[in-house]
Amino acid sequence: MSAEPKDGNPTSDAHYDHPHSRRGFFTDTSICIGCKACEVACKEWNRNPADGDYSILGSSYDNTGALGADTWRHVAFIEQDSQRIEQARESGRKLVSLGMPQVGAPSSGSSVASGTGSAGTGSAGGGCGSGGCGSASSSDSGPTPEFRWLMSSDVCKHCTNAGCLDVCPTGALFRTEYGTVVVQDDICNGCGTCVAGCPFGVIERREDGLVDTPASREMPDTVRKPQDGVAQKCTLCYDRLKDDETPACAKTCPTTSIKYGQREDLLATAQQRVAQLHEQGMTEARLYGANPNDGVGGTGSIFLLLDEPEVYGLPPDPRVPTADLAHTFKRTGVAMAGMALATAAAFVAGGRR
Repeated sequence: MSAEPKDGNPTSDAHYDHPHSRRGFFTDTSICIGCKACEVACKEWNRNPADGDYSILGSSYDNTGALGADTWRHVAFIEQDSQRIEQARESGRKLVSLGMPQVGAPSSGSSVASGTGSAGTGSAGGGCGSGGCGSASSSDSGPTPEFRWLMSSDVCKHCTNAGCLDVCPTGALFRTEYGTVVVQDDICNGCGTCVAGCPFGVIERREDGLVDTPASREMPDTVRKPQDGVAQKCTLCYDRLKDDETPACAKTCPTTSIKYGQREDLLATAQQRVAQLHEQGMTEARLYGANPNDGVGGTGSIFLLLDEPEVYGLPPDPRVPTADLAHTFKRTGVAMAGMALATAAAFVAGGRR
């Protein structure tokens, strides 16, 4: 397992001569409007293949479904019917809905600050008026909605203790000077060990190569086309970071739901935003990936969620699989010693006969 990072920066054990401050994302789901501009920008910049024929899924208005080798940013549509809403209410949670996207100012009487918008109509939801683009509203203040809609732009977490990095047998995954985790596709042998090592199910093996997009650009000779079967995931636009550029998804996001910067600054911003939402009555707002004592040591990608992590398809207590190696080896050693003693005892008992 990776050594314990100093000051929360995992580059401390990567031995860079001139390490940079840790970079990351802060994704504020309360102002996400589900436009998928981040998905498109990510695919265009990284020349990733399209997902199918753009048809929506049978279970959702989404068309990409989940993160994968071809989709490094994924905007999840969390759509809940009245049955799921009632189950959530029985748990005592104060529900929040982003409402349906709309153009123009919220209707009179709805306010994000007061939480008086009706989640069923999305009056304080997706509009880009005084309440803000896609601002969340409390759904407990009005009648019980028959449908609840949350949105979240998911991405690789760039964990402090990254399971994929720990288990890679070829060194294809490495820790950059910015604290992110990147795959070197010319070294990856496609074994898939990293796929099993990621507690978030982010990294996957690609089935096809890169494709040129209508917005194709000149690529340097150093850029290689990855072979079929290699592992792929978000790089936090490592090539752009080296040129002091903002990652494509964050630069494209029209509502600033995706923020990029130094992780310390992003964490402070995220904590202030949670406090603001709590003051507005959205007490279910919480941060995900900000706890340095969780099973992955905190993540470079911090999320503001409006409900429990499971609602967004995220593990409530992620844990890097290599964290239990020391305990596993100890138990294995005890078991082997026990078997040796039992074998020796069997030989001794047999000789006495």
